[in-house]
Amino acid sequence: MTPTIAVIAAGAMGSAIAARLTRHGATVLTSLEGRGAKSRARAEAAGMQHVDDQRLVEEASVILSIVPPAEAEALAERFAARLGGAAHAPIFVDCNAVSVSTMISIGRGLEQAGARLVDGAIIGLPPKGDERGPTIYFSGAAAGELAGLSEYGLDVRLVDGPVGAASALKLSYAGITKGLVAIATTMILAADRAGAGPALKAELAASQPQLLERFARTLPDMYPKAYRWVEEMHAISDFVGDGFPESIIFEGAASLYTRLADDVAGDRAACERIDAFFST
Repeated sequence: MTPTIAVIAAGAMGSAIAARLTRHGATVLTSLEGRGAKSRARAEAAGMQHVDDQRLVEEASVILSIVPPAEAEALAERFAARLGGAAHAPIFVDCNAVSVSTMISIGRGLEQAGARLVDGAIIGLPPKGDERGPTIYFSGAAAGELAGLSEYGLDVRLVDGPVGAASALKLSYAGITKGLVAIATTMILAADRAGAGPALKAELAASQPQLLERFARTLPDMYPKAYRWVEEMHAISDFVGDGFPESIIFEGAASLYTRLADDVAGDRAACERIDAFFST
């Protein structure tokens, strides 16, 4: 039987995952409530069908929440009562980069409403065509019920743990990968201010060529995403814990990404200095 899966919302990741599901035979529903023209265009291109919340709950077997982290709790609250009152409610899967404590809180709210939550973590870029990835990890009591999504083009892996385990994996991985981007950005800009940029690049090329190649790719790729990474850095800091001084590393990264997001929206002076570092 062809599954009906809801994906909210039709952002870059959500619409790409929806497109893969539809290409593999699944029916994909979405809600475009409050979404703009770009989201609507992405949804149409991905083969997503716009329905209202009630119909979405009645027809879908799974709801994949793929929204900016700051919107995750509000979306879960929006659907909690409908899910709790449905005869055959879909599993609600929060795939967002929120803190473990936030994921557990979302699960508690859904459970109180009589709904079920699976903790989801997406690692990788939005899928393109039939290229492999991203990997989607699921944890929680109902995670095993989602293993069948692998038959519809998704790289699904189960984490043996409760709600919060998949999020812990996501935050740990992002803390390393996006943390490295933050460190490299910080030191490249600092070296540039001190007149040591060319010397730093030369030393990286001589002793750390793989890092230099990686940063030449990942730093420019970060510019349009910086605003989305701010909340994720706060979540990682929360995950590390206030009792550990190293949590401050990620509060600093959040401030850096806030500054870069403002730079992208403004004169792009910092972005241009980073670009010049790699081009000279």
